[in-house]
Amino acid sequence: MVRKLQYHEKKLLKKVDFLSWEVDNNLHELKVMKKYGVQRREDYTLYNKLSKRIRELARSIKEMAQEHPRRIEFTRQLLEKLYSMGLIPTKKNLELADKVTASSFCRRRLPIMMVRLNMAERLRTAITFIEQGHVRIGPNVIDDPAYLVTRTMEDFITWKDTSKVKKHVQDYNDIRDDFDLS
Repeated sequence: MVRKLQYHEKKLLKKVDFLSWEVDNNLHELKVMKKYGVQRREDYTLYNKLSKRIRELARSIKEMAQEHPRRIEFTRQLLEKLYSMGLIPTKKNLELADKVTASSFCRRRLPIMMVRLNMAERLRTAITFIEQGHVRIGPNVIDDPAYLVTRTMEDFITWKDTSKVKKHVQDYNDIRDDFDLS
């Protein structure tokens, strides 16, 4: 025997459609987003889609004949692109492309790279510096924390010339130029 539902319970049940109920198992997604400081869910879903397409492409290349000339060229191009983006550690074999995940993309985000380069102590601090416009890559000032940094751009991550953070770092390290003191 089941008790009669109260008014507020009936009202809540009207909002839920159990026939098209989807299990929203996003615990892993939330953990990854928190770990890498991803603020927008759309970014994470984009990384997921990209990594899925990369894995599908790698599988379709594997299904080609072993001696096919295009397979060799496609493999070389895919591995070169993934390596230059920093998603795989080496260009040795196509098996590495199967291991590309959304986390691989998250690891290439600018705040993560700043923490890795010891430009910021914490991820949240790095995100704040980027949003406030203190960081540049080459000549361009970056204010989007979702910016993906390739291997070639890693060496060009610096502070903006007029940044107060840069001045504090130089004062701390005692390397600030006397001309800049004014």
